[in-house]
Amino acid sequence: MSASRLAVHLCGIPLANPILAASGTFAYGVEFASLVDLNAIGGIVVKGLSAQPIAGNPPPRIWETEGGMINSIGLQNIGVRAFVEEKLPALRAYQTKIFANVFGYAPEDYLEVVRVLEDAEGLAGYELNVSCPNTKHGGMFFSSDPALLAELVGAVQRLNPKRPVMVKLSPNVARIEPLAKAAEDAGAGAISLVNTFVSLAIDARTRGPRIGAGFGGLSGPAIKPIALRLVYEAAQAVKIPVVGMGGIASGEDAAEFLIAGASAVQVGTANFWDPASPVRIARELDAFLREEGIAGVGELIGTLREKMRGQTT
Repeated sequence: MSASRLAVHLCGIPLANPILAASGTFAYGVEFASLVDLNAIGGIVVKGLSAQPIAGNPPPRIWETEGGMINSIGLQNIGVRAFVEEKLPALRAYQTKIFANVFGYAPEDYLEVVRVLEDAEGLAGYELNVSCPNTKHGGMFFSSDPALLAELVGAVQRLNPKRPVMVKLSPNVARIEPLAKAAEDAGAGAISLVNTFVSLAIDARTRGPRIGAGFGGLSGPAIKPIALRLVYEAAQAVKIPVVGMGGIASGEDAAEFLIAGASAVQVGTANFWDPASPVRIARELDAFLREEGIAGVGELIGTLREKMRGQTT
C-alpha cells in the first residue's frame, strides 16, 4: 500500500490509512493479532467500555439476514478498569491508533469511564456511543434528543480530556443534522455514523423473535445506501470531521463514503466473515486510487457536493 496515497489525519491524529475497525466487531483488537497485521489498519475502535463489567443479553444474539445481520449483544464487556489492566498494555505494541468506545446510561457513567482512561497510555481518542437510553430522563435516548446529546458531550468536554472526542450517532432519528450540529456545538472533535438500525427478525414457525432480546440492530451491506445518505447530510451540516460506516465491504465502498464527505471510515459487519477486512479494504482503496489517477485520499473527500448541487430528494 502507498503511504502517500492513503495517509490521513483525523482530529490531528495521523492515520496510516483511513480504514478503522469498528467497535463491537473487532473485540479489543489484540484477539485478532494472530490473524491480521494490526499495524496495517489505520485504527481500531475497541469494544464498548462501561464503568462496570456487563454480561450482555440472552442468546441468540446474532441472526443473519439478507444482505446483513441483526445483533443484540447487550454491550457485553469486561469494564474499563479490566481493559486498562488486561488489554491496553498489549495494544501499545502496535503502531495503529487505538480509540476507546465509551458508553453509559447517564452522563456520570461516561465521565467515570473517561476519567479512568485519561490516566492510561496508549490511546489516540475516544468514541462516545450515544445510542443508549438515559435512565435519568425516563429512558430517552441520548442519540435522539439534541439537548440530551449536547448535555452529555458538554459534560465530557468539561473534563478537558487530553484526547479528541468523537461522537457515534444513531440513524434511528427523523433528521441527522440537528444531532450532528448539537455534537459539534458541544465541543466534539468528530462524529461517526451510522450505528445500527433497530430491527426485528421473526421465526414464522415458533412465532417468536429470532433474537433473544427481541429487537436488534441491523448492519451490513443492506444499510449502505441509507448510511451514505446520512453521512452526506451530516457532512454538509458540520465543519468537524465525519467518520462513515454502514455496510462497507470493499475498497470501492470506502471510496463512496469518502466522496460523500467522510474523512475516514469504519468497517464492522464484514469483520465477521473476513477478520482481515480492514487490511483488504485498505489495499483495495489504494488500488482504486491508483487506477483512477488520484494522488491521495484527500482528493476524494466531499467531492459529491458539486454533483448534488441543485438536486432534491
